[in-house]
Amino acid sequence: MIGGFLKCGSPTSVISYLLKNKTNHLTLIANDTSFADSDKGRLIAAGLIDKAVVTHIGMNPETGKQMHAGTLKVELVPQGTLAERIRAGGAGLGGILTPTGLGTVVEKGKEKINVDGKTYLLEKALKADVALIYASKADKYGNLSYKGTTRNFNTVMATAAACVIVEVDELSETPLPPNEIIVPGLFVHYLVLKKDPQNAE
Repeated sequence: MIGGFLKCGSPTSVISYLLKNKTNHLTLIANDTSFADSDKGRLIAAGLIDKAVVTHIGMNPETGKQMHAGTLKVELVPQGTLAERIRAGGAGLGGILTPTGLGTVVEKGKEKINVDGKTYLLEKALKADVALIYASKADKYGNLSYKGTTRNFNTVMATAAACVIVEVDELSETPLPPNEIIVPGLFVHYLVLKKDPQNAE
């Protein structure tokens, strides 16, 4: 899993390490495949991703090119459904029931369940081996704080992976005030300090 919404709240420095090490045959779970020349989109452009589970790919022509060439498998998921599948994974649930996608290509191959006369799709929970996420600030205990919309998928992904690596703009030696903590350190395994917070790449 990689957090962020396009460039907003994306762990760009950690992604650069993946590129440098040519870590490949990855399955990407993210909101999007971004742009071909930035953050997680660069992983697509470098051919390091085998499968992408995302809500949209329209900003990255390389994703569509690889998908049509058969070198990249893409599973498109409605955005709210993706968020809820990740949340379910973090909560230890088997999945969610949603009417979103009924009567469309989204329902292909999925189980339908009737509850009180209404039909739902069973969307299975999503979990990951590793989540690469971002936070504006962290303390040495791993507690995370966010500015504005950088929370996006980062907060829910923090709960749904076996190993959570967080890239932060600022690291505090003193504990964050309780009211500032959005993700508790319980979920965090590693902190990576971005060398230059002003440089998104």
